Amino acid sequence: RCLVGTSHHHHHHHHHRGGHGHNHGNKVPYNGYNSEEYLDRLEPNGNIPADKSNCRYGDWRSTDSTDHHDRVQRQLSVSSDSKLLDDDIREEQRVIMRPKKPPRPKSEVFLNKQDPHPRRKRFSAFGGDSPFGKSDAYIKLEPLGEGSYATVYKGFSNLTHQRVALKEIRLQEEEGAPFTAIREASLLKELKHSNIVTLHDIVHTRETLTFVFEYVNTDLSQYMEKHPGGLDHRNVRLFLFQLLRGLSYCHKRRVLHRDVKPQNLLISDCGELKLADFGLARAKSVPSHTYSHEVVTLWYRPPDVLLGSTEYSTSLDMWGVGCIFVEMVTGMPTFPGIRDTYDQLDKIFKLLGTPTEETWPGVTHFPGYKPHKLGFYRPRKLGHNFPRLYDIVDGETIANAFLQLNPEQRIGAEEALQHPYFAPLPRKLYELPDETSIFTVEGVHLFPEPNRQNK
Repeated sequence: RCLVGTSHHHHHHHHHRGGHGHNHGNKVPYNGYNSEEYLDRLEPNGNIPADKSNCRYGDWRSTDSTDHHDRVQRQLSVSSDSKLLDDDIREEQRVIMRPKKPPRPKSEVFLNKQDPHPRRKRFSAFGGDSPFGKSDAYIKLEPLGEGSYATVYKGFSNLTHQRVALKEIRLQEEEGAPFTAIREASLLKELKHSNIVTLHDIVHTRETLTFVFEYVNTDLSQYMEKHPGGLDHRNVRLFLFQLLRGLSYCHKRRVLHRDVKPQNLLISDCGELKLADFGLARAKSVPSHTYSHEVVTLWYRPPDVLLGSTEYSTSLDMWGVGCIFVEMVTGMPTFPGIRDTYDQLDKIFKLLGTPTEETWPGVTHFPGYKPHKLGFYRPRKLGHNFPRLYDIVDGETIANAFLQLNPEQRIGAEEALQHPYFAPLPRKLYELPDETSIFTVEGVHLFPEPNRQNK
């Protein structure tokens, strides 16, 4: 598959070229280029340098594959030993926390044919030549929501005549492209999987950086609102399988998502689930507010992170998977904290028991471990609180496997796919190529949701 060995690749170059190290002292972001140059470097001829070995999208492939392109490709793929990010992250947090500027006139970038600044360069990462000026290739329609650092609009592509989702990041002239955005772009270009949202294009103007994504009709949060009282168990199984399939693909590539929650799981009409909003993936810390000062929900955050652990591993995403599984089954959020970190921990410990050095070695050393702020509770059975878990064969056992307080005891994505809970599914699902949807397998389809309105 496309970029399986990237991490070794990076380590290797890192050591004998010392590539990233030289910039460490100076404070210029993006390896010393400003953001315009950076995107220029990235696409000298309007194309992203493709991974030479195997990318099916021939039309993205760059014609002159020189060493220069390789170097750029490496600088863009955020290296897995992201030492170079330290300085930038501090800068980035300033960017995330800064209030956004007042909204600009609607659709300014996309619709004016006469460009008031004829010299302004527009960059597209993917489209070589299009019959449209790059920014006229997409029409911006109504807003769909706030992402972690951007606004997402419904859009229409004049190139393919299809709906797209436009994620627009407002550039504040003095900052250039937010680091998070470039990180998301570099991650998504490498992640090609049917359960991960597809990035079609990037449009860069002076005011904005816009990601063009495939348009997916709804998300799991809206889907659960539409079908209150819990989903059909067979659909829960299909959604969970796809979520684990997407995460297992990411985790094998050392990418953590870090913000797994129902709003970030897009659901297509036929029931395909796609992981979206990789803005926090591989960042050093998990911010507590979005770009526009909305509070980031704590409901899906694992106890180790709530207690101040920074030893992130793939187990971080798996806790959220457990919360979402229980929420799909019951129709209620698993741990709906209302105030702050300690209220969130209280909700978790009330059910799973307050951890001790015996049950979770090292827990008392976390910066957030303050016994006077934490009630002491005995563990209860998950099914005791959520009896509906008992209606499903292996439902409670798989929920328990995800919802382990100690991250080292939490089940991994790959391992969870082999859990007996999935035994009813056809074995064929395990042999699918990454980019093939599970709904191509005979007999795999979404079931109508029960109408529980009146219960």
